[in-house]
Amino acid sequence: MSDLTLSGVTKSFDGTEVISPTDLGIEDGEFVVFVGPSGCGKSTMLRMIAGLEGVSGGTITLGGRDVTQLPPVERDVAMVFQSYALYPHMTVGENIAFGLRISGMSKSERRAKARAAADTLQLTDYLARKPKALSGGQRQRVAIGRAIVKEPGLFLFDEPLSNLDAELRVQMRLEIAALHQRLGATMIYVTHDQVEAMTLADKIVVLRKGVIEQVGTPIDLYTNPANAFVAGFIGSPKMNFIDGMIAEVAPDGLTVSAPALGDRRITVPSAKQLVPGTRVTLGIRPEHVRPATATGIPAKRQFVERLGNVAYAYMTLPDGTQITMEERGLGTDRAATEQMLEFDEGEMFAFAEGGTRL
Repeated sequence: MSDLTLSGVTKSFDGTEVISPTDLGIEDGEFVVFVGPSGCGKSTMLRMIAGLEGVSGGTITLGGRDVTQLPPVERDVAMVFQSYALYPHMTVGENIAFGLRISGMSKSERRAKARAAADTLQLTDYLARKPKALSGGQRQRVAIGRAIVKEPGLFLFDEPLSNLDAELRVQMRLEIAALHQRLGATMIYVTHDQVEAMTLADKIVVLRKGVIEQVGTPIDLYTNPANAFVAGFIGSPKMNFIDGMIAEVAPDGLTVSAPALGDRRITVPSAKQLVPGTRVTLGIRPEHVRPATATGIPAKRQFVERLGNVAYAYMTLPDGTQITMEERGLGTDRAATEQMLEFDEGEMFAFAEGGTRL
């Protein structure tokens, strides 16, 4: 069993708390992604799990065993770093088997395990090559192979695709996802790229300033964000936000007015009882904005980003609010033109001033 539990885990540097008390459970075999902006604490949390950073408080349990004070070598984990960290004078086979060599495993066993890992990662034909003769994607696979041969209970990936170009990142995402399916191992993957998080994860952990903002499946976070930060961070392009104010309060919802909407008012369901005049923010995703008739909200198209059969039109409302609309089909006009918009009110969110979802 390779389930992981963090109980009240904290981390401070020179008296400054960078990871607030954190409770988190990861089940055996899950692929979990830590995601958030730079400096949010995701790599620090990963390094504490690996044993490369000590905790300032709390406990870490792996497979039912308290590993909080154990060194990395005794934790049954393997880590893949952003840099490949390969030995240039060693062959691919030697790089993959190096950790086994240090542990004292026999030469024949090392070779057998290295070959098995190479077969899994489609590196068999490159076992005799040096790293300089490999592409970036192949080098990253060697680094992953070095982790596989340890047969750990937990794999840790610290932004492993950041050094690859866009095409290779897509390819390696597919390979890592396929590897997880084949091995069925517990994996934790750190990234600042929410696209990687959405495409790879069974479960996403969203962090900001050392605090877990929300934990859930990719679809849960996309359709049911806990606050404005998660709503804006998960999704590409991000959710549209419109500043507004509560105009009326009804038992089943709130009526919101906003300068960007002109005379139009939006009603959103909410169980929170707030007084008229309270400032709020409306949120709506680009796919829920669409062209309207003359009774819609006027907007000016600034730019259209064409991605094959999908396009994103970036628009400005009369008060300067920026709105992105998703369009399907091949007939989108790139020219800047005036256009009327309407919103699917049933898909709108409302957030309080602090970002809490209403």
